[in-house]
Amino acid sequence: MDLAFLGAGIGAGLTVIGAGIGIGRLAGSALESIGRQPEAVGEIRTTMIIAAALVEGVALFGLVICILLATKA
Repeated sequence: MDLAFLGAGIGAGLTVIGAGIGIGRLAGSALESIGRQPEAVGEIRTTMIIAAALVEGVALFGLVICILLATKA
């Protein structure tokens, strides 16, 4: 039972770290692209928001799975 909580905690931590890294790389690349082509800021922003939403959706799914694993035990 204790190992289930430990596994869920580690999984949640890895999920949050992965989402943070993904969104950080996404934002960095978007800012670099805007710096190179300022006239395309609207398209880059829209694409960045959609990609960030997808990353957050996967992170939320991972956290829900970890919560389910923790409460199952």
